[in-house]
Amino acid sequence: MTIDLRTRIDPIDGPDPQRGSRIDLATIADQLGALGTPPPVVGTLEPLDLLVEGLGAWRVSWDGRRFALAPATRPDAATTWTIAGDDLADLLDDQVTPIGLMTSGRLHVTGRMSQAMDWWLTLRAALDHHGWSDPAAVAADLPDLTRSFTLDDDPREVIDFLDRAGFVHLRGVWSPEEMATISADMDRAAPTYSQGDGRSWWAKTSTGDRLVRMQGFDRHSAATAELLHDDRLRHVGDAVGLGHVHEGLEGNLIEALFKPIGVIEGISDIPWHKDCSLGRHSYECCSLTCGISVTGAGPGTGQLRVIAGSHRVLVWPALMDVDRIGLPDVALATEVGDLTVHLSCTLHMAEPPTLAERRVLYTSFRLPALDDAAARAASRRLLSVARESAPLTTSQPSAV
Repeated sequence: MTIDLRTRIDPIDGPDPQRGSRIDLATIADQLGALGTPPPVVGTLEPLDLLVEGLGAWRVSWDGRRFALAPATRPDAATTWTIAGDDLADLLDDQVTPIGLMTSGRLHVTGRMSQAMDWWLTLRAALDHHGWSDPAAVAADLPDLTRSFTLDDDPREVIDFLDRAGFVHLRGVWSPEEMATISADMDRAAPTYSQGDGRSWWAKTSTGDRLVRMQGFDRHSAATAELLHDDRLRHVGDAVGLGHVHEGLEGNLIEALFKPIGVIEGISDIPWHKDCSLGRHSYECCSLTCGISVTGAGPGTGQLRVIAGSHRVLVWPALMDVDRIGLPDVALATEVGDLTVHLSCTLHMAEPPTLAERRVLYTSFRLPALDDAAARAASRRLLSVARESAPLTTSQPSAV
């Protein structure tokens, strides 16, 4: 099943203040050597210089036949990463992605972003023992992507669809009357949120600032709080059969979103991304992200789009040119009361509304913690060399 993609658990030994100084780049080079030729989803790999604070300059390259990693005596590659050793350790441990590091100002990239992201994919393929996935094989295995379901359909068919496609559309889960009550609650709750309150998102439109996301909405809507405990929603997590739980989201069990027309600044309709785009894919994927259609959504009204099967292919977690992947782009038009479910590792986006605004609730189910002894032992074997390796030596270049 491609719903539980985890290969790691968090370390149990506590923080290691010197972990960044023990990155074994020679071992990383050996792991790169097992990858073979990168697939078409990775473009032409030009040399990348890693300028690591405390560890010096290193160059990783691909000459069409093999990878090489060696000290960069004269770092002058067109693309460079400037990064602290501890941050590089976090990157190699999949605690964060380049996007997450750049967002927080901890990674400075010069040159083409496509090169930076393609090299990150290459490192992930090596360090997670993932290898290269074949988009053509995934595309050939996709189900009928025009199909949708109801709660009366065979759960095995629903889960098989979700497993293979990375999303599923369930029709008519809630009634229009139930959604009308929640829509009215959204209007009543909106004045209780304010910019800078730490529990709401705002965006700027041509007519002024607009509230676009209300966190912890169940505290403002009895109907929404009741929905969270409704068997119709719980059925989603239970049906997968992997123990997904709805607990553990203290303070923000469910969010209510307004999707206004004409956003010119701020985050409302997020472009193509995976929910693991900031990091921790190998620790947490796949969660189930559930979108409850308070209003319908279609072309011009903010419908969700997904790249079918993208959870099964190693691709950029954001900023992606989705045409490059070679997997179908599917628009999910919904009616009032429909439910969409997508995996946290499925590329998706919401179209900016142009004809009418949209309202939607989002909540999620998470996989249960990996806390048994066998899982911990397996995870220790898979933890990156950033934590477990010998001290870095710079005397000999490594080529594979």
